[in-house]
Amino acid sequence: MVLDPLLDVKGYKGALWHRSDSIDLLCRAVVCRESGALALASLPRSAAMSFDPQLRQAFRAVAAQTEGIDIEVYQRFGKDPLEPIIGLGDPEARLGFFGRDPGRDEVKYGEPFIGSGGQSVRRVLYEHVQGAPLPDFEASRAVGRGFFWSNTVPYKPVGNQAWSMAVKRRFHPLMRRVLLDSWHGQDLITLGREAFFWFAIDQPRDIGRQLEAFWAQENRFTESIEVPLSTPEGSRRSLRLHPLPHPSPLNQTWLERFPGLLQARLQALG
Repeated sequence: MVLDPLLDVKGYKGALWHRSDSIDLLCRAVVCRESGALALASLPRSAAMSFDPQLRQAFRAVAAQTEGIDIEVYQRFGKDPLEPIIGLGDPEARLGFFGRDPGRDEVKYGEPFIGSGGQSVRRVLYEHVQGAPLPDFEASRAVGRGFFWSNTVPYKPVGNQAWSMAVKRRFHPLMRRVLLDSWHGQDLITLGREAFFWFAIDQPRDIGRQLEAFWAQENRFTESIEVPLSTPEGSRRSLRLHPLPHPSPLNQTWLERFPGLLQARLQALG
């Protein structure tokens, strides 16, 4: 049996990662050339991104001082409301996704972009990678592990209302550290207006004006814009933002067009 890597580990399509519950391995998905069957080749844990303990503790400290976290939903699923929900993934993945904040399903599974809106993203990712329809929920989780995932505030708000600007600013320095220190990629698909304009926070006024002018364009979901980002600790890098509408089922204006827009983005970035 000849095994081919399913995806280029250093490309944006990344490796598919699978965590074994029994042997505590991280595995890369590979495809058998003859049968097309999915196989798993084990890789050392060091190959996957880990969450810096000091950064995690910093998130927890800020969350402890933040009102509006949906404690009831966290308690319903037996989850720690101070634990940030950040997908991370392959630190060398060229492509990342950046959304607003977690919902109920994200709390339940401890993963971002796993609810109904996130499934719209993962369904297109799977079809793009595998050339076949998404078979089940677990496959949607697996396909996401080769990408980078993050959001404006990694905690579910009460009522799924967008976090206030004050809260977004409070977490902004920590999220910048995630983007610049925990990930080495440059291309980021932002989902929705809130996610896109997060990159205007604490930026020079001209950057904010450039983002506003870009968003006002009719072709904003097919064009891209480069934005500088830095941390107080000195990390600095420009990210290329590739905005798309929010994939929520409530966003009827763009719901039917979203899969085609995301597929076009993936093809252009390939």
